[in-house]
Amino acid sequence: MPMHQKLYQLGPIALKNRIVMAPMTRCRAIGNTPNSLMAEYYTQRAGAGLIVTEGTAPSKNGLGYARIPGLFSEEQVDGWRGVTNAVHKAGGRIVVQLMHTGRVSHLSNMPDGAEVLGPSIEICPGEMYTDGAGPQKHSAPRVMNEADIQQAIEEFVSASKNALRAGFDGVELHAANGYLIEQFLNANVNRRHDNYGGSIENRNRFAVAVAKATSAAIGADRVGIRLSPHGAFNGTGGYADVDAQYLALTNELSKIGLLYVHLVDHSSMGAPTVPDELKQAIRKAFGGSLILSGGFAHDTADAALLASKGDLVALARPFLANPDLLVRWEKGAELNAPDPATFYTPGPKGYTDYPTLG
Repeated sequence: MPMHQKLYQLGPIALKNRIVMAPMTRCRAIGNTPNSLMAEYYTQRAGAGLIVTEGTAPSKNGLGYARIPGLFSEEQVDGWRGVTNAVHKAGGRIVVQLMHTGRVSHLSNMPDGAEVLGPSIEICPGEMYTDGAGPQKHSAPRVMNEADIQQAIEEFVSASKNALRAGFDGVELHAANGYLIEQFLNANVNRRHDNYGGSIENRNRFAVAVAKATSAAIGADRVGIRLSPHGAFNGTGGYADVDAQYLALTNELSKIGLLYVHLVDHSSMGAPTVPDELKQAIRKAFGGSLILSGGFAHDTADAALLASKGDLVALARPFLANPDLLVRWEKGAELNAPDPATFYTPGPKGYTDYPTLG
């Protein structure tokens, strides 16, 4: 039996295989609320051992992109319950990725009363798509004070509780790809001189606080975290002590007893490679499960699992274009090619209409 087909016990969650559908922003949540089209999309892909949803805002301040879902209102909880019920009925397991976009945002995409926040005053480089005016430069963030930081932690806690009410098997904290938690982690973005900036310990403080608080609220065995050391997305990039910082962070997360670390290496998309030495050190330091992510295919996923480089392997675009990805692997069938033009457009095209075998 290929390694990816073997069963795996992820804390309290029994997985039927070791392949994870990675989180992918798809922008189909009209009014920031999950809907039946999203339920169909995730249910089509319930063959994965574990689904991690698209980034989902824990508050209105985290809604940086157009048409991304939230998990802070009763309507959103009800919408996600429709998704989880459908996925579970199809035999799948699903966790929600909680993503506060922080400075990666534009006010045009946010509801009334929301504001763009960040650890420092610098505007995120690049542009953000808006439905009303197309691509626009990112909005300027307001620097978060101590009260804002505590409020954001509480928003993650509240969204985690909502996740369990909505029927999710757990949550993944998005501390990667340049969003709010990584904005505190990354020395190129975090220019603070208080308890949340300057040193390794201080830059790690917000991530650790969110992990501790959510674990206290719903149980550490229901909380995973996604990390992207050496990532370059959203104006982050490397810095002198990045490896030492992420190893220190891993040690703190292991003490909390988190369910998993989801480690992203985006070198297949042009980012710097995460050194093998760091991957091995994180693997050794963390007491829970390790999910590897970044550029994997059938053969490389099985090879990584066979070599015990990780416990699970996550794939993104192959699942986007192939709802029956694992069936195609088993049969040696050709894979559908993803259509980038429909990655973030509303409606079923390029979302629920990719063909399956037979």
